[in-house]
Amino acid sequence: MAEFRTEKDSLGELQVPANAYYGVQTQRAVLNFPISGQKPYPAFIWSMAAIKRAAAIVNSDLGLLDKKIADAIVQAATEVMEGRWNDQFVVDPFQAGAGTSHNMNTNEVIANRANEILGCKLTDKDKPVRSNDHVNMAQSTNDTIPTAIRLGALWRLNELVETLNRLAEALETKAKEFDPIVKSGRTHLQDAVPVRLGQEFGGYAKAVRRNVEKILVAAEGLKRLGIGGTATGTGLNAHPEYHGRMVRELGKYLNMQLYESDNLFESMNSMQDPVFFSGAIRSLAQDLIRIANDLRLLSSGPSTGLDEIRLPAVQPGSSIMPGKVNPVLAEMLDMAMFYVLGQDTTITLAAQAGQLELNVMMPIIAHCLFQEMHVTIGAVKAFTDKCVVGLKANREKAEGWLAKNAIIATALNPIIGYQKGAEVVKKAMAENRSIREIVVELGYMTDAEAAKALDPAKMTEGGIMDIPAGG
Repeated sequence: MAEFRTEKDSLGELQVPANAYYGVQTQRAVLNFPISGQKPYPAFIWSMAAIKRAAAIVNSDLGLLDKKIADAIVQAATEVMEGRWNDQFVVDPFQAGAGTSHNMNTNEVIANRANEILGCKLTDKDKPVRSNDHVNMAQSTNDTIPTAIRLGALWRLNELVETLNRLAEALETKAKEFDPIVKSGRTHLQDAVPVRLGQEFGGYAKAVRRNVEKILVAAEGLKRLGIGGTATGTGLNAHPEYHGRMVRELGKYLNMQLYESDNLFESMNSMQDPVFFSGAIRSLAQDLIRIANDLRLLSSGPSTGLDEIRLPAVQPGSSIMPGKVNPVLAEMLDMAMFYVLGQDTTITLAAQAGQLELNVMMPIIAHCLFQEMHVTIGAVKAFTDKCVVGLKANREKAEGWLAKNAIIATALNPIIGYQKGAEVVKKAMAENRSIREIVVELGYMTDAEAAKALDPAKMTEGGIMDIPAGG
């Protein structure tokens, strides 16, 4: 069998791999853009195929596309959505502006597979299903790609939310488990008033929950589709009912709540909705970095650091230092989220770079957005399952640090005043003695009053110590 077949487009003839479902325009893109070696994310392949499937149904229902051809396109597109032909999507994310190469890759794969379903061979010259005329009917790269960006993000939205909710639940479990442990709070990395270890972890859990709320709010904008605007937003070459029917067909088949656009020009040329969604993931990323770094700090040592928590030992930490164990899952999460922040920056810059009726940077917006979600899902799953679920508290060390913390004298401010409190702290630290001992010695309180006022657990509950001062 021949290794290549010859295909022709408006620029002339070109050899295409004989068994490839893609065609000449895809092959030109492969030759023109050997940039990163990366391929489209499955989310992009899936969402583009969903659009082609819906378009075939809508155009057939409108009497514009032969039903036999439409049925073959629907079957072929469905197979693509199922992931059967992912290896046929070969255009580098760094490609011609707007995404024409990816759109044509999709059109050609579906057309050739549809022709095969109708009994044709890849090498046949006169095939009934044509990539531009039939698979791409009533469409343009300029309205399919922004629609695919939205659908592709929504495709993994539930998975992202479920992954984050699992992290929040794991942190909440630790918050309950650690709630009896009173420890030294720290601000500016210096000693501060007492907190409970459970309160710290409860704060982490709530931060994750808040970020889920932001992601869901941002996702609402992605549900507004501009499919039907065709090349510039006017809807040229599309039936007047096409836009509304497409939104309904996609929503029904994909089981998504989707909305018609109230301005096709805006939905096509503005990338604000993907930017807003990416921004919500950026907010999550910076919080996850903060949480990961806190766990690294709280587990530092163990002999010479804080050592208030112990992270699961999942691998040796050094090729030279025996017995060393590092906070590798927290380090991984940091690196993953740094990467996500970089993707968000790329999306923001690319969204600014559109002109007039079109943003030509959509391929990299799509790639970065799907990559953000992919990396976040994978990193958070690993961090939750291999780190958070198995981490333990070191109660002895946490309470030991608290016992040395002179800042607990803050609780005495309402009783003896700030100036006397500062005097007590200064003397206690200089003489390496307890606050309770010094405040009694100076005659500001009785021992019983000091004992009651300096109860660390009570300090974590807030309020004002109203014990009258003695002396």
